[in-house]
Amino acid sequence: MNNIEDISDAHIDALYRRIGINVKKRRELKGLTQLQLALAMNLKSPGLISQGELYLKKQHFNIKHLYQLAHILECNITDFFQEEL
Repeated sequence: MNNIEDISDAHIDALYRRIGINVKKRRELKGLTQLQLALAMNLKSPGLISQGELYLKKQHFNIKHLYQLAHILECNITDFFQEEL
């Protein structure tokens, strides 16, 4: 059995960065700006999108955001976790 100690903060940071990169790739494939995506999520500004894509100040997407993003970007939520798109 694995222990929680096997998961370092660096592993978690890498996962959040990968998710952000994959969201950005999907957004760009759809030809959407950060603002357009934010508005589609009923957000008032692209701040969440920008920070989540860059993992800026450790800001990341939560499960609700990922579910909404997958719906808007017409992909599977698991696509955001893939090593390479």
